[in-house]
Amino acid sequence: MKPERVHLSLAVIYVVVGMGLGVMMAQSGDHTQHVTHAHILLIGFVVSALYALIYRVWTLPQGMIAWAQTALHQIGAVVLLPSLYILYGHIAAGNQAGIDGIEPVLAITSLMVLAGAAVMALLVLTKAK
Repeated sequence: MKPERVHLSLAVIYVVVGMGLGVMMAQSGDHTQHVTHAHILLIGFVVSALYALIYRVWTLPQGMIAWAQTALHQIGAVVLLPSLYILYGHIAAGNQAGIDGIEPVLAITSLMVLAGAAVMALLVLTKAK
């Protein structure tokens, strides 16, 4: 399987999950997960789909750097998005200790997603030369 296929396969899963969360919020009238909903659709669906498209259109290399980029983005997103759900749903705990416990996970995974974007930028810019 190629990195573009991984990004596209996960993108379609993210869109179903993100839209499902949106429908749940609409039906319940409780919109406390709107931040999670937006992140699932943007980081999960839109960015992953764009990465798949970029790999295909620019015919980027499929080697180790491409797999590192894919891993950084997808592992970061797969952990970040449920962590946001935990944070905004106050699931970790009803006290400050629970929120403090999830914040390092959010910080690390946010940096992973950012690093994935930086590697993608490097791939695109070096291909453009």
